[in-house]
This record gives sequence, C-alpha cells and structure tokens, in this order.
Amino acid sequence: MTRKRKTKSASESHANSEASTPVLQRKKPGTPAEEAPKLLVDQPATAKWKNWWTRTFWTVVMILGFLGILYAGPQYVILLVGIIQIIVYKEVLSLSVGPSKEKSLPWFRSLHWYFLASTNYFLYGESLIYYYKPYVLVDAFLMPLATHHRFISFSLYTGGLVIFVLNLKKGFYKFQFAHFCWTHMALLLVVAQSHFIINNIFEGLIWFVLPCALVVCNDIMAYVSGFFLGKTPLIKISPKKTWEGFIGGLIVTVELFLIPGLLRWIVMPFHFLFPTLVSAEPIRTMSVLPIQFHALVFAMFASLIAPFGGFFASGVKRAFNIKDFADSIPGHGGLTDRMDCQFIMGVFASLYYHSFIGRVGMTVGTVLELALQSLDTQNLVQLYIGLGKYLEGQGIEF
Repeated sequence: MTRKRKTKSASESHANSEASTPVLQRKKPGTPAEEAPKLLVDQPATAKWKNWWTRTFWTVVMILGFLGILYAGPQYVILLVGIIQIIVYKEVLSLSVGPSKEKSLPWFRSLHWYFLASTNYFLYGESLIYYYKPYVLVDAFLMPLATHHRFISFSLYTGGLVIFVLNLKKGFYKFQFAHFCWTHMALLLVVAQSHFIINNIFEGLIWFVLPCALVVCNDIMAYVSGFFLGKTPLIKISPKKTWEGFIGGLIVTVELFLIPGLLRWIVMPFHFLFPTLVSAEPIRTMSVLPIQFHALVFAMFASLIAPFGGFFASGVKRAFNIKDFADSIPGHGGLTDRMDCQFIMGVFASLYYHSFIGRVGMTVGTVLELALQSLDTQNLVQLYIGLGKYLEGQGIEF
C-alpha cells in the first residue's frame, strides 16, 4: 500500500509540474474547436446582416483614415506602418505571454520588447544607410554608426541572448525557451516583413499604395462574393472561406486593371451602330503601359497567393482556439486579422520592384561609399579638387 501511494504521489507531482509549466497558453475558445463555423449563406439573416453593416462601416472608416494619412505625406505613412507593426507584434505575443503573470521571471516581458527594438535598429538602420547614403556617410556623427552598424546590431542582439540565458530558471526551461522561439517567429513574420513595406515607401508611394489597395480590393470583393454566393468551402483551416468568394475576388481585382484598357474596345461597336451618338475613332492597336503590366502581376499575386497569408493566420487562430487575434476593430477583429495578407504582399512588392523595376547601375551613394572605403584623406582631397576642376571646365556652377 505504501509503495502504491508513493507511486501515485510521484505521478501526480509530475502531472502537476507539467501542468504548471505549459509551453504556450491557449485562450478560452470563443467557438469550440470541434464545431466548424457556418458559411455566411447558412447563418441567420439577422446576425449575417448585422455583421455586414458593422464590417462595412469600419471598412469605410479605415479606408478614409488611410487616405487621410496618405494625404499628410510619406513620413506619416512610415509612422503608421511602425505603429501597426508594434500593435501586431503585441497581438501575436499576447497568444503566449499570458502565463507570465503567474511566473516570477524577471525581465520576461521586457526581453520581448528589447528584441523588437534591436531588430528594428538593424533593419531600419540598413534602410536609412541604403537610401540616404550620400548624407549619412558625410556626417561626422552618423558615419561611425553607419560603418559599424551591423556589428552594433549584432552586439545588441547578443546582449539580449546573454540576459535571456542568465534569467533561465529551473522548472521553467521549457516555458522560457518556447517563448524565446515564439518571439523570434513574431520578429520574422511581423517585423522583418513590415520592413519590406517601409522600403516600398522609400521607393515611392505608388509601390506602397498599389499593393495595399489590391489586397484591400481582393479582401472586400471576396467577402462580398462569399456573402451572397458562397456555398462551396475552399479550405478546411478557414471554413468560412468559399470558392465563390476566392474566384469572385480574383475576377474583380484583375478586372480593375483590365477595364481601363478595354473601355475603348467596348465603345467601338457602338461607334459603328450609332455613329452620330458615339464619335470615337476605330481602334486598331492597343498599348499597355509598364505600370499596367506590373499592376496586373501584383493583382494576380494579391488574388492567388496573398490570401494564403490569411489562411496561415487562420491556422494559428484555430491552433490557439480563438476567433480573432484581438477585438480592437468591430467586425474585423484585431490589426493582425487585417494585416495577415498585407505583410506577404509587401514582401512580394519589394522583391519584385528590386528584381524587375528598380534602377540598375552606379549611384552617388555607391560611388561615395567606394571612395571613402578605398581612398585615404590625401586622395579624397585630390578627388574633390579634380571633380571641381572638371565641373568648372564644363561651365557648371556649384
């Protein structure tokens, strides 16, 4: 009897120990995991239309707010992306940091934000050095920071790693390492991807607005198509998504950039039938501007690939048995629920731009960097004098 009691006690102790140190805490479900959400067409009419009007109202509010920030200028757009990044990072971390309130782990929450700050220092430092090289490399204060930027960034990261290891506490190893991995996943999927969106703004607002607008258009039209026509489930991980919504979003998003080029072709038959009413000249050729071709490529990606960013987020939500990442936007959930497709679209737009559109060749910043790294002070002075004489000889005042 004594042996059995001891065995049972040890088993209970082990179970209690495992229960007290969960890898990631799951939130209480809003919808039972085993009960699949109904399609929109199968939901009660009252609830369905109430969600429609709520979602539509806040969609209009967000679009108007976005247009207002665009009108304010690029610096405010960059600030907006930075704020969204921080909020999304917080929402993603909130899935796992709940148990930390019950754990006596010093610097536990602070480390999340330290890694965010050090990662942003590296990423945005790289962008500033790249885009403002002619200004950064000639400033006495900024030049050392630019020259040793990557070493400083690495030192900041290793500092966080050292603090993490020093704060490992017996009995919480699995818990702490799980959160360490979760933090790095958030840095990769949120911070690194939003960095590409910032780079798009530096290249010109069109390369930021166009991808964002396409994702918004596809999301709205997929919702509308699924709301009225959706009957065929698309993917199990996101049961409310339908083939009708997916295809409807694709057709409308692509057509937005085909219609302008086709309008004159649509008018042409009316010219022959009603020449007195329609005076358009017959069309024998049709030209496509480069931006129209690029927009078509972006539209295809926004309709066929970017939605999988949303499906990925749906998988995360179902893994944690939650409906939305947050409830800050009525009818939409949290910012993460709205940005899940924007992140992957922003990365694609940046890589596409630098692969097929961006300027190729030497720039002032590249030449200046090469000169500063290769020449000593005396040769730099000679280069300056030589350039001055050349410009003077060409009759260029400076």
